[in-house]
Amino acid sequence: MMISVERQANEGNPRLVVAVDDEPEILTSLTMVLGREGYQTVCFSSAEALLAAGVPHGAACLLLDINMPGGMDGLALLELLRHDGLSLPTIMVSGTGDIRSAVRALKAGASDFIEKPYSQDSLLAAIQGNIVKASGKPHDTEAVERFARLSIRERQVLEFVLEGLSSKQIAAQLDISPRTVDIHRGNMMAKTGARNVPDLVRLAVSSGAVGRGFFTTHERKGLSQDTSGG
Repeated sequence: MMISVERQANEGNPRLVVAVDDEPEILTSLTMVLGREGYQTVCFSSAEALLAAGVPHGAACLLLDINMPGGMDGLALLELLRHDGLSLPTIMVSGTGDIRSAVRALKAGASDFIEKPYSQDSLLAAIQGNIVKASGKPHDTEAVERFARLSIRERQVLEFVLEGLSSKQIAAQLDISPRTVDIHRGNMMAKTGARNVPDLVRLAVSSGAVGRGFFTTHERKGLSQDTSGG
């Protein structure tokens, strides 16, 4: 299914945000909040409505709700837009805190994700930050340095956390105890400065860890035979 997309966002309107959400009150609030900050907002109540109209010319950023029951969800919409060549920064919004969905969205090309209910400050920071990043800014240097501090075992645990696995499931994958996994998770959170798992996902994206593959198969499996507490 081909749709009309604007591929040269940098030549468009840097203050034009396109929002897709099935909750009318959310769209109304977005329009008011962003309007006060000088943004123009074009809203759609469903993925199908956006596809029918096409992405507005010159849009600078997309804001997509992940969960939209009754029709195409935000993840499917993102994947279709990327398949058809859309390269605009895209922020996914989740009301469930589903790490698997968040990581899937990030791997599909989303720039960031935020959780409902979100504050006006976090919304504006996400939009402004991702528009700036789209202008050619490289990966967050500080985030890259933080993830470089992780041991190989901590990196293994990180990859499984980003896949949405529990400590018990990770322990089974690496043939270590759940308690050992929890210790590695704690060290990983401390080294990266992440406050919680959603924050860890965001930092992983900033560092470039999500999407490019953090480990080789050898790295992932090589230490699984190490039963010394890892």
